Amino acid sequence: MQGFKLSDSKILRKILSRNSSETKREISSSNQTSKNSSRQFYHQTKEIFVGSWNIGGIAPPQNLNIEDWLDTHNDYADIYVLGFQEIVPLNAANVLGPQNKKKSMKWNSLIGATLNNKKPIKIVEEEKKAEPQKVYPLKEQVCEEFENVDDFQCIISKQMVGMFITIWARCDLYQHIQHLNVSSVGCGIMGCLANKGSISIRFVLHETSFCFICSHLASGGKEVDKRQRNVNAADILSHTSFPAGPLHDMPQNIIDHDRVVWLGDLNYRIDMPHFATHSLIKRREWETLLKHDQLKMELKEGHVFQGWHEGAIEFPPTYKYLPNSDDYIGCDENHMSKKRRSPAWCDRIIWFGKGMNQIQYNRSESKVSDHRPVRAMFTADIKVAEANCK
Repeated sequence: MQGFKLSDSKILRKILSRNSSETKREISSSNQTSKNSSRQFYHQTKEIFVGSWNIGGIAPPQNLNIEDWLDTHNDYADIYVLGFQEIVPLNAANVLGPQNKKKSMKWNSLIGATLNNKKPIKIVEEEKKAEPQKVYPLKEQVCEEFENVDDFQCIISKQMVGMFITIWARCDLYQHIQHLNVSSVGCGIMGCLANKGSISIRFVLHETSFCFICSHLASGGKEVDKRQRNVNAADILSHTSFPAGPLHDMPQNIIDHDRVVWLGDLNYRIDMPHFATHSLIKRREWETLLKHDQLKMELKEGHVFQGWHEGAIEFPPTYKYLPNSDDYIGCDENHMSKKRRSPAWCDRIIWFGKGMNQIQYNRSESKVSDHRPVRAMFTADIKVAEANCK
């Protein structure tokens, strides 16, 4: 071929190579589609427990009983998703120094002991040293240590400064969980240093994708603080991203997953005068209070969390209590010298999309923090391939 140069030859080879690779991907995708179209699917219902607690930097006391929060007196769920905020105090050592894992390890030990009805594992001195956190799918031998398939195993946990999320699954489900991924977002100018942001975890159970977002949004009772919370939520939704997976068919954004739950200290307040709020709380007039709840109003106006759902709130505001007390700070003359914080439903659990039904939404009465923990139980529709259906 006259005028044909070596550089032209290289370009031609690249084009042919790229076309060949694209053809292979198309064939692989076509084969996958053909394979999926020939598979038979069934649907199962699984129960998902979701809990959130701003623990105020307190390590779990030796005698702490979390059975009430996890509601283990009733039938166990299939999966437990637990999110914490302020798991460590926000000080220079915790913010700028190595990740302090000791408290998260204590919480995980207590959770595992509660779910499996065993004694908590003691945290020994050597475990104080910071280690890289593991994100792992369960291996087959992990659950062999347990006595039966109804035992629970931690499938993933992640801490970012004061936020911590841990997910536990019944052992007979572990082999059907895959594509575990984590995405973290720091909010505001200070980002993670402000102890605000989110940790999001996604996985696929059988053929259904889940995404859980544990967050701590901007605090404060002013109008500008409310707007900042809306901005935080928008930032988390836009900046959270997951890998597409080897076949490039995995959802990458939060709301693209099949089942999505958001939990945490969302910090929305009640837009009412301090004394009026306390008066309505004493009379347990939740419906009147909720008409002035910032999150409810922002949802109604479409300013934040468009398309998200929250169950009926029929429990007292979860913040701000005197620790080890049933009294809100500022609720009587003895506490008026304290820094005033009007009570509010700061701690919330909301969800997005179809295929989930909330069957429980309430709070626990543990008093170790200035927040009460909240919990929700969902039934979730799960798509199961015939070969995996049991």
